[in-house]
This record gives sequence, C-alpha cells and structure tokens, in this order.
Amino acid sequence: MIVDSPSDPAAAATRRGLLRRIADDAIALLVIGGMKLLLQLPERPLWTLAGVAGRLSYHGSRTRRERARHNLRRVVQWMAANEVGDERYRRAASDPAALERLVKSAFHHHAYYNVELARAARYDAAWIADRLVIETPENVDRLMVRHAMILVGMHFGAIEMPGLLAVQRLGALVTPMEFVSNERVQRYIYSTRAKVGTRIVSLKDAPAQLTAALHRDEPVGLVADRDITGGGIEVLLFGATTRIPAGPVLLAAESGAPVCVGAVRRTTPGRYRGKLLPVPVPVVASRRDRSRAMLREEARIFEQLISDAPEQWLALFHPIWPDLEKPSMKSGEAA
Repeated sequence: MIVDSPSDPAAAATRRGLLRRIADDAIALLVIGGMKLLLQLPERPLWTLAGVAGRLSYHGSRTRRERARHNLRRVVQWMAANEVGDERYRRAASDPAALERLVKSAFHHHAYYNVELARAARYDAAWIADRLVIETPENVDRLMVRHAMILVGMHFGAIEMPGLLAVQRLGALVTPMEFVSNERVQRYIYSTRAKVGTRIVSLKDAPAQLTAALHRDEPVGLVADRDITGGGIEVLLFGATTRIPAGPVLLAAESGAPVCVGAVRRTTPGRYRGKLLPVPVPVVASRRDRSRAMLREEARIFEQLISDAPEQWLALFHPIWPDLEKPSMKSGEAA
C-alpha cells in the first residue's frame, strides 16, 4: 500500500480541496434549508425571531456596531444641519443615547431583511397591494410603463420590493447580483428570483447584458448606492465624499432610457411605504458632464429617500466614507 508523505503538497492540496467541498456542501444545505423553512413558516413569529436575532447580532459584533454608529452619526448630523427628516433622527445627532437606539434598530432591520429575502417568492401582486403604500403613485403610473427603463435601488429597507413591483408592472426585470461564494446557494437564489420574474446576471456580464436588455426595450434594475467593484465616481453624499457606481448613468447615456430611484421602507415588520423618484437629466454640453451631473442628482435622491428611515440603510454596515474607516474597523472587517 502506498501512503502519501505528510509533506506531499499535492496530497495536502487534495485533502484541503475535499474538506472545502464538504464544508461548502454543508453550508449550502444549512442556508438553503433555512431559507426554505423561512418560506414555509407562518409570518408573524418570524418577525419576533428576527428581532431576537437582531439583538444578538448587535451584541455580538463590535466592529459592525462601531461602523454602523460612525456612519449613522454622519447621516443624522447632516439631517440636523439641513433640517431634514423626522425630529427623532435629528435629535440623535447630539444625543448619544438616541443614536445608539438607531444603531440597535439598524441590526433589527438587517434581520428583517433576511426574512424578506427568504420569503420573496411569496410576495405576489395581492400580497404587495395589501402591504405596500405607494407615496408617489403618479410617478409609478407615469414611469413604470412597458418600455425600457433603468430602476435604481439601494441597500435600504425592503430591498427586493421595488424590483418585485417593477416586475408586476413591466414584466421580466434584468438585474446584476453580487457573487455568492457558495455556488449551490447562488444557484438557489438565482432560481427563486427567476420564479418571480427577475433574471439575474453576474456583475462581470452586467454591462453587456443590461445594455442588450435596454436595446430590446426591456427594463433593468441595479442596486447602486455602494461601490462594490471599485470603479465608482466621486460624489458628495450626506456632506462627505464617497463613490457610487456609474452604471446607471452610463446605461442611460448609451440607451437613452430614463433613470428612476425606488425605495421601500418598513413602517412595521411586514408593512411598507415606498417612493419612486425620477433622476432628472441636466442640460449640459457634453455627455461626460451630463453623466456626472446625473450622478450628483442621484446622490441627492439617495439622501432624500434614506432620510425617511436612516436606520434601514443596510450600507451602514459597510465602508461608505473613507475618512470614517478606522484601523480597528479595517482589521476587524470579518467580525
């Protein structure tokens, strides 16, 4: 019998590969099984469980807690300085206890989002009509018509809801999605989105696929409040410089399709209010200047929508403004 040497790198690599596949399969079974379970369970106790999960997550992750606190403080200080939004948010700009209550609420809303993500296949037209109050019905009726349009979303509130509403009104929506490292989990998410009329494409293929869809007079959707790929353009957001993806305005320049920003926030778990706002096209000389001006307009709309419920902006848990990223948060990124 031949036994591999303990120092044999090929054998060690084979064992690592096998262990990784076993671990990936186990994770996929747990994640997919959990999502299927959430899909079938009664809704009301799930919100209670999500609230418990949110509290545990708040106490269990110092790095995420610290980052959310710094990011939220910037948002509410801008709101206070500009007299924007509800008084309880503006008060948090100078009241540490009020700010911390918002941080805790942000963790709760992250947990609520995970429930919504797992249960998105249940959100049919009747469910949405019963649960969602549209605050800009005239914009929805005017802009969500059956032709090419670019729907911009954010990591905010019920992230899935604007896209589901667009599918009901416009038909199939083509949208890119961040890569999920576990292939089985990714395939499952892709398949569930296909069932509700959303065609997912990879970030790598997104420019060509989205452009082709618009040329076929089909709607496309992008979540564009975070620069994930590193190719974003600098804008002022809540008074400080950050980068947001240029994809929506580049697609608009290429296709001539209108750009709208949609956002849906929770009023209570399972109840929602939403807005759809058009991104104006500035009258400027060059295509480059027009695109940059549209990005600035898009950032202003982000501020307006996020100010309705800043604790529901899930980007708070990620780097937004480079000047707020302390070494302790960078070293603890995986926490």
